[in-house]
Parts: sequence; C-alpha cells; structure tokens
Amino acid sequence: QVQLVESGGGLVQPGGSLRLSCAASGFTLDYYAIGWFRQAPGKEREGVSCITKSDGSTYYVDSVKGRFTISRDNAKNTVYLQMNSLSPEDTAVYYCAADQEYCSEYAYDYDYWGQGTQVTVSS
Repeated sequence: QVQLVESGGGLVQPGGSLRLSCAASGFTLDYYAIGWFRQAPGKEREGVSCITKSDGSTYYVDSVKGRFTISRDNAKNTVYLQMNSLSPEDTAVYYCAADQEYCSEYAYDYDYWGQGTQVTVSS
C-alpha cells in the first residue's frame, strides 16, 4: 500500500525551528519529486518547497527562502523540511506529496499525499 506519513509538527515560539519528516511506504521516494505544501485556515493550499527526483534540485516559495531547507535521505526513504526562524504566518497544516515526473507548484499535479501535520507558531 502506497503511503506518505508526515511527522514533526507541533507548537513552537516565533523564531524557533522544527523539522518535518515525510516517510514513504509501499514505494521508493527517490523515484519521485517530493513537494511540501501548507494550508492555513481559510486559505488555499500553497506550495512551499520541492525537491526533484533527478538531480535533487530544490525549489522554495519566496516567503520561506533562506529559512526552510528541503532534503532527502534515500536510505531512509524520507524527505525532510527543516524550518528555521518561524513566524506566526507559517502556521498551517503541512503536507508532503509525491509526483512521478517533476516538481510543480500545483497540488493537482501530485499523485500521492500524506495526511498532514499541524505546525503552530505562537508565543
């Protein structure tokens, strides 16, 4: 059974850090481009970052550049999102998703999704 499971979310103070994990089962992550999306209450799902399957190129939405880092550990079949200097505007449910072809900013391009993990940034 193909499954993506996110973990690592939680409550953090402004300026703090979290590392999200996206673990795959039932398929090999390094054959897929992996994207991280987030959705805040009342807002549309937004693409945050992506890492390609081919050369590991990375992409970030402007609002997280310099603060977030996406990486993959193929041996662990896991992709990570390191989030630093968090602000309340980063509060959302974070999802990872897998695409068989390439990184895309559009959620509908992705084939598999995790259930999401809540990130809350608040003092």
